[in-house]
Amino acid sequence: MINVNVFSNEKAWSKRLRKKEFFFNKICKSFPNKYKFSNKRISFTLLLSNNRNIKKLNKNFRKKNKSTDILSFPSQNKKDLKILSKSNLEIYLGDIIINSKKMNTSSKKLFKKHLDVLWIHGLIHLFGYDHKKDNNYKKMNAIENKLLNKLN
Repeated sequence: MINVNVFSNEKAWSKRLRKKEFFFNKICKSFPNKYKFSNKRISFTLLLSNNRNIKKLNKNFRKKNKSTDILSFPSQNKKDLKILSKSNLEIYLGDIIINSKKMNTSSKKLFKKHLDVLWIHGLIHLFGYDHKKDNNYKKMNAIENKLLNKLN
């Protein structure tokens, strides 16, 4: 079971997305068991933020003085995550931060679709994947598409 702890420090999110934790936890329940780590208790934190805060985090942690749409901070690498998945311990995947100002759509349906693409991309990073190399990008993209297709 995947549990999402959702926080927001930006009022714009409340106008666009009501019942935030319910929205994200409902989606996580629809994931295939492979991504639930065989029904282990896993969790991550999702911060719904703004331009100023995400720029500050991007500068502090990635040395990039610019705003971005999403940041992911995995708590383990892929190898350690695999080891943890075989234990009886609860697994904390890490943190995802999403910028409200990068959600440029007036349509509620398109907004949620864009939000799904972003946070699932961040979640795949928490699973230990990256897209630095072309073959890693293809693997990550395939997983993202599989999870997104499961939502539709």
